[in-house]
Amino acid sequence: MYSLSDFDFDLPPELIAQAPLSDRSSSRLLQLSGEHLIDRQFADILSLIQPGDVLVFNDTRVLNARFYGEKASGGKVEVLVERVTDSQTVLAQVRASKTPQPGSRIRLADAFDVTVGEREGQFFILHFPSDAITLIDAYGRLPLPPYIAHDADAIDATRYQTVYAKHPGAVAAPTAGLHFDEALLTQLKAQGVKLAWLTLHVGAGTFQPVRTDNLSEHIMHSEWYSISQETVDLVQAAQAAGRSVIAVGTTSLRALESASASGQLEAGSGDTRIFITPGYQFKTVSRLITNFHLPKSTLMMLVSAFAGYDRIRQAYQHAIAQRYRFFSYGDAMLLECDSSNQQNINQS
Repeated sequence: MYSLSDFDFDLPPELIAQAPLSDRSSSRLLQLSGEHLIDRQFADILSLIQPGDVLVFNDTRVLNARFYGEKASGGKVEVLVERVTDSQTVLAQVRASKTPQPGSRIRLADAFDVTVGEREGQFFILHFPSDAITLIDAYGRLPLPPYIAHDADAIDATRYQTVYAKHPGAVAAPTAGLHFDEALLTQLKAQGVKLAWLTLHVGAGTFQPVRTDNLSEHIMHSEWYSISQETVDLVQAAQAAGRSVIAVGTTSLRALESASASGQLEAGSGDTRIFITPGYQFKTVSRLITNFHLPKSTLMMLVSAFAGYDRIRQAYQHAIAQRYRFFSYGDAMLLECDSSNQQNINQS
């Protein structure tokens, strides 16, 4: 039985990427193939994915979800939108010297007022005066991860979005997708790779630390996802042909595995709290493209479950020794599902 400390590691701070590279696909790629660790460039992905394989991308778009404002009393407030729940209502984290009360008003970005509703756990319901996404995009700030030291600028506004971002709703980027540019996508399609799409709106909970050493006590954050029948058909055709289903990022993997709870991928939408730890039996995803993750994070647990705990430990030690760049703007890995964890894949 694994505990939280099993997913810790020491990372030199200078390896945390603070800015994107000049070209999206110029990052490095560490391939885990069986027992082998192979240092590559991300553009090598063209030779590592075969005709008929399916790449599944998360086409969520990051909202300008961070606001600074003030209460009617003049007290300073920081708001981070977690989820847009309907056209004029959001769930948000609210940081203030005193907890805001239901019915009180907060002025955001010195542009408009929101009304505070009831509290839901660590979040507050906020009522916007008009369409929430329009106001968020117009007046909010891009919410870079807490380990990036600078405020978001014009470069981040472009590079902390995937080139295929479509459906607004995330407060963090699906970062494995940041390595793909239009030219690379065009080349993949030209060589017969199938591109499929789903949406999972990444929440701020992705950065929340696990606070209990007993992993069974961790309460996973909830995220909304949607998978179309077209994507299901592409995935099932690849499985029937013995081809790989490759999740681009842990968000795509979580959506695919959530929608495969019956044992077979099904179209639909809903909330997921799936918490993948070693011992999980993967039902749909056979390969994974992912960045390097935070110590003690749920995503470290996920990749350890997918590729094997010992393999991931070795890969991270290698990546640190070889000075790979870590986290959202960092380099990538290509993982294969540990054979002991893929008994259901390609059996549908």
